[in-house]
Amino acid sequence: MVKALAINGSHRKGKNTATLLQQVLDELTLFGVDTELVSLPDYNLKWCTSCNHCMRATECSIQDDDMGILSKKMLDADIIIMGSPTYWANVSAMMKNFMDRTRYMHLAKHLLDGKIGAAVTQAGMRNGGQEACIASMESFMKAQGLIIADLRDPEQPVAFGGVTGSLQKGYDEKGTVWFKNVSEDMLAIEACKHLARNIVRRMRDMGKMV
Repeated sequence: MVKALAINGSHRKGKNTATLLQQVLDELTLFGVDTELVSLPDYNLKWCTSCNHCMRATECSIQDDDMGILSKKMLDADIIIMGSPTYWANVSAMMKNFMDRTRYMHLAKHLLDGKIGAAVTQAGMRNGGQEACIASMESFMKAQGLIIADLRDPEQPVAFGGVTGSLQKGYDEKGTVWFKNVSEDMLAIEACKHLARNIVRRMRDMGKMV
């Protein structure tokens, strides 16, 4: 069975970034994909020390934390979907450290080569740096050898959400629409479903799904 792993890089479990990732996973299940969502706060990940041990071996020198658990999940997955809130037009510190800790999966050998990758993000504003955050995660996955499935739709170029929008009622005194959470952002929710369908299309094009 095709497996999809979603990695939530938010410091807040079960909140907006998790909602976006779950939307992608729920849509994938309609196509028979086995899905799992993991949240980085649940795992003990030490900081990368830049020891460069991974330049000559497909292993990390740090062996006494949970990176090995996450690495196995990534190796077992056919699809990897990354999600992070947007902090200063970039990923969270937790996600960045996770990305750094996967160096051993890339430098000596591309252990993730050929898998499908995708990314979602969430920010406070509709134009709050989401494109740059998505680009950071996609660049990481490309370097790891993943094949990116994205939207690239002129009406919705990336899968992201915001807590401000313009489609619902509920204006404040400044005329701004505030969503209680990203689940009210119908554009973001539909984009996640669209992203899932693009992932399936990529898998089919590669002969990995019927």
